Formats: sequence, structure tokens, C-alpha cells
Amino acid sequence: MTMPQKNIKLTIEYKGTAYAGWQVQPGQKTIQGDITEAIYKTTGEKVKLIAASRTDAGVHALGQVANFIIEPQLPAERYKEALNFYLSDDIRIKESCRVALDFHARRDALWKRYRYLISLEKSALYRDLRWEHPVELELQKLKAAATLIVGEHNFAPFCVVASRRENNSCRVAAAKWRQVGSLLVFEIRGNRFLHAMVRSLVGAMVNLGTVTKDKNPQNLTLERFGNIIKSSTNERVVFTAPPQGLYLVSVQYEKG
Repeated sequence: MTMPQKNIKLTIEYKGTAYAGWQVQPGQKTIQGDITEAIYKTTGEKVKLIAASRTDAGVHALGQVANFIIEPQLPAERYKEALNFYLSDDIRIKESCRVALDFHARRDALWKRYRYLISLEKSALYRDLRWEHPVELELQKLKAAATLIVGEHNFAPFCVVASRRENNSCRVAAAKWRQVGSLLVFEIRGNRFLHAMVRSLVGAMVNLGTVTKDKNPQNLTLERFGNIIKSSTNERVVFTAPPQGLYLVSVQYEKG
């Protein structure tokens, strides 16, 4: 007799340095691949694991969310302990719980929050966890640029061309910079994000905020950055921050 299915929601933390991103790729070590394999080792079942965000190679997560549907094997809360037994120390299941069968980690997400870390000094220990960029930056310019991002805009210029869609509009609810010691911290919250969008935005803002730059016609000013944000142009912004400074912080599913 067929058992009723359960939908299991996972909240996941990972260090993406050694991985080719979230999504399974032939011959590559991926977060999705390792967790799916851990589920198989736990249950003997091959499941479809759906994530809220397909993070790129080298990108980290503090609160990635994923779900899978399976016939009852364990109480939902037991998957956390069981999967962590098989996972490397770079991946931790922080929570496992049962959700409605129609819950979908990507489609049901209302907001996602990302954080980007830039260090103004180098470290022997933390270089895989931030962009080490010991160049003088004007924090006020970075803050001014962040205010221009807020709102609903066509972010195609900040998306990998091959990944653009028919609709490249995203609604950004908050974007801000702050300094914590030698760290510059960028936080952004939006309803959706295009491929490489956050890294491209950070790269562009660092370019316009650099105190001393080589004279290059591609260099951005605050005015030009604002015009790109406001216009419907598909002009590709060529400045992209490296992946190791980016974190998926959290995914929000309920209003409020």
C-alpha cells in the first residue's frame, strides 16, 4: 500500500568554496548533489531537491531553503540529524520540518536577503569568506549608490547575458552599506534576483566608489550608475565582484 507523501523543508548553511555552486552539474561537486546523496543514503530514495536560490560556485549560505517530497521514512525533524551525519563539515542542515505538500521553496519565496562582505585588509584565515580588496573606497558614494537600487527596476544590465529572461524586473525593498571595523557590509533584500545580479551591483558600486581609478571610459560615476538603473537599457555592466564575499542570508515565505 502506498504511503501518503510528506513534503520536507530544509534550512541549510554552507561554505561554498569547494563547490561548483548549488545546482547539480555532471562531474562537479555541488551542494544539491551532496544533500541529495545524503537523502539517498538516509532513505534509499532518490528525490528531487528544490532550492530557493541556485547559488553560484564559491557563494555561501546562512539560510538557504530547500524542499523535497518523500514517502514517510523518518519524522520530519529527524532529517536534520540524519543528513548531517552524511554531509561534510562544509554543509549543515540547520532545521528540518514538515510543510504543506504544495510548498515550493523557490516559487513560494516572497523575499530573499543577501549580504556581501568586503575586507579592506588581507587575512590568512578569512580570504575564502570575503572579497579582500585593500583599496580606499568612499563609503558615502557606496551608500548613495545603494539608495538608487531600491524600487522596481529592469536589472538586465546586471545579469549574465545568457541568463536574461523575457522579464528582468526585480523589486528591491532595501539596499544599504555599513562599515564594521575593516569590513564593508552590503545588505540587499528583494523579491527575486537575476543570475550574478548582486555581484554585478557590488562590482559596479565598488568601481564608482574607488577613490583613485585609472582613467577608463568604462569607469562608472554615480550619475551613470543611476541612469543605468532607471533606464530600460540592456547595456551590460562589466564589473562583477568575486563570489567568496556573497552570502544568501535568509528567505522569507510569510508576509510581515
